[in-house]
Amino acid sequence: MVTPQPGASLFIGLGNMGRPMALNYAPGHELFVFDADPEVAAAVAAETGATALADLASIPSHVRTVILMLPNSRIVEHVLWKEPGVLNQLALGSLVIDMGSSEPASTTELAREAAAMGIDYVDAPVSGGVAKAITAELAIMVGGEDSAVDRALPHLVPLGASVVQVGPPGSGHAAKALNNLLSATNLAAAAETLTVATSMGIAPAKMLEVINGSTGRSQASEVKYPKHILTGTFDSGFAMDLMLKDLNIARGLIDSTSSEAPVLLAARETAQRAREMLDTPHPDHTELVRYYEERSGRPLRGDRTSERTHA
Repeated sequence: MVTPQPGASLFIGLGNMGRPMALNYAPGHELFVFDADPEVAAAVAAETGATALADLASIPSHVRTVILMLPNSRIVEHVLWKEPGVLNQLALGSLVIDMGSSEPASTTELAREAAAMGIDYVDAPVSGGVAKAITAELAIMVGGEDSAVDRALPHLVPLGASVVQVGPPGSGHAAKALNNLLSATNLAAAAETLTVATSMGIAPAKMLEVINGSTGRSQASEVKYPKHILTGTFDSGFAMDLMLKDLNIARGLIDSTSSEAPVLLAARETAQRAREMLDTPHPDHTELVRYYEERSGRPLRGDRTSERTHA
């Protein structure tokens, strides 16, 4: 690998997660930003002192680090290779960090292609949602060659409270998908538990109090239920469709490794059925609970919020 050269950074993808991440990353960096929505890029540039790019056809020649926060592998592949493509414009010794939720197989291939061009490639997806993105307390799981990960670390530290190298290229995205599958399983299991508790005359909030003081607690019971579900707001900021994308990636990993994971796979199937039932175009992933309410006829929210209101 060519010796890395100092230079500017380019942050691509300024959505619900990317925007606060870019805001936290900006201090101390010469930063360029790009988003499919030019107004969003302009707003981030104005707030951070960064420079918004109108397009990706002419990336400044001194950009040496590119951070991607994009929805899926197809978009990542398009951005990196669509004529002229980001990779074709980067100098030898540059670094690409993919922080979205991508498919491990695609990431592995992109890392191989980048390496052949003298460019380091690291996958560093995140967990923690919008709230942790805002406070720079994301959990970041990193896949890549050791030397590339070492280079990426200074760019990741401003964004997260936990940065863990998990393995070779693609392993970060594998870890993210598996983590989100477990998270969805916890969300579904808590809904089932609260449904049974409700049938026994135990109020959902009281059952949560028991769970969170006992061994059944999880991030779902401690954060999602009291903050986003019992309130009826369903405003975690993580869309169900994005969750399902991660769950399908995880299912592919389970299938490809011939692993036994009946509990996890049942949770994925339940999430898919819930999405088919939901009557809103872009439901929050916490609305999985509405599926259980519909099926059981027992609301898991208070009387005042038993029906979702629409803006």
